[in-house]
Amino acid sequence: EVRLAESGGGFVQPGGSLTLSCVVSGIAFEKNDMTWARQVPGKEPEWVSTIGRDGHTIDYADSVKGRFVISRDSQKNTVYLRMYDLKPEDTAVYYCAFGASYDSWRQQIGSRSQGTQVTVSS
Repeated sequence: EVRLAESGGGFVQPGGSLTLSCVVSGIAFEKNDMTWARQVPGKEPEWVSTIGRDGHTIDYADSVKGRFVISRDSQKNTVYLRMYDLKPEDTAVYYCAFGASYDSWRQQIGSRSQGTQVTVSS
């Protein structure tokens, strides 16, 4: 059974930082691209970042570029999202998913894991 377990969310003031973690089990972690996406209630999930199985192919949404850093640790089957200079518009539930394509990650959002809530507010 594939399991994705996100953690690290919380409440932070604008300009603050958080690091999210996602532990993956049930799949060959080293063979999968990994994606972070986020969702605000009532809206479609938004892609945030993807890291390739090689750990070097990385892409970010324009809205987070320069502020978020994605990484992975194959020894721990874990993908991370370090978030800096957080803004109120970053408030969302953050999910990890395997796969890089929209069709792959989209179907996992909200169905395969609970995500972790990030709230940015003063």
